[in-house]
Amino acid sequence: MTKDIKRVAVFTSGGDAPGMNAAIRAIVRNAFNNDLHIYGIMRGYEGMIDGNFKRLETTDVSNIIHRGGTILKTARSQRFMTPEGRKQAYENLVDNDIDGLIAIGGNGTFTGASKFMEEYPDMPIIGLPGTIDNDLYGTDFTIGFDTAVNTAVQAVDKIRDTADSHNRLFFVEVMGRHSGFIAIHTAIAGGAGGVLIPEEEFSLEDVVKLLKRGAKRSKLFSIVIVAEGNQMGTVYDIARKVEEQIDIYDDIKVTVIGHLQRGGSPSSFDRVLASVLGFSAVEALMSGKSGMMAGLRNNNVHYTPFSDAISKNKALNKDLLRMAHILAQ
Repeated sequence: MTKDIKRVAVFTSGGDAPGMNAAIRAIVRNAFNNDLHIYGIMRGYEGMIDGNFKRLETTDVSNIIHRGGTILKTARSQRFMTPEGRKQAYENLVDNDIDGLIAIGGNGTFTGASKFMEEYPDMPIIGLPGTIDNDLYGTDFTIGFDTAVNTAVQAVDKIRDTADSHNRLFFVEVMGRHSGFIAIHTAIAGGAGGVLIPEEEFSLEDVVKLLKRGAKRSKLFSIVIVAEGNQMGTVYDIARKVEEQIDIYDDIKVTVIGHLQRGGSPSSFDRVLASVLGFSAVEALMSGKSGMMAGLRNNNVHYTPFSDAISKNKALNKDLLRMAHILAQ
């Protein structure tokens, strides 16, 4: 029997991603449209355990669609990994008469949600993919990915100016501990001379060969995009080893873009994506769906079980990777 949904709570968990506020706004607005009471849980699972609940009104989500970060704050919760922590969280949800949850986050968020539902199956949960890494199975894009790539490309555009002026080689590190999506898209959009990602084995010899090939075409500067989880090591180690092998450039520099990729105003794409998924999450709960992540596949909203979203591998497009290498030559 479908649970009668009257009071919904939303929270953001794990790393923040641009567009989370747009998702919260859509959730609140559609909840009001369906005469639901909507609550925000501050600081993710930590706030759920501490009972940090806040009733949300439409005015609370006015003027936030353009803001980065999350108005509900976020945190990583060690306590929620324990049965005692989850029990306290459930009791707080019951005390606040919450009928359903919407979780915005990534792999860790959905892993926690899956475990919670195993123990408390009467609490339905819908997830939204909020992570800049774009590494969740079941959705073509995650909330925040497009903005993160735009931020990285803007940085690369600026670095190119100084690289060209000084005949320099730059190794630019972008986020992606287990996924090369940001690196691949940044490399293509930024016109990079190479890209190193976790999914592909690349040797020092391969990098040197690539750079020497460019030098033969009188290419006196270059930019190589390095995902932080690449197989060759840290970006500083890579730069040092390359410097020992070649003398093509006047100088070799390293730039780590870091958490700049997490912040800033979300792109129009991320605002629309977050709004569509947030709107759909409310209707999914009302229709009886639970234990699923709402994603976008082929421009249509698609629901993927948490178990698949967190366990199945989202493979890089091999044609895109091949194209990145060819265009870098």
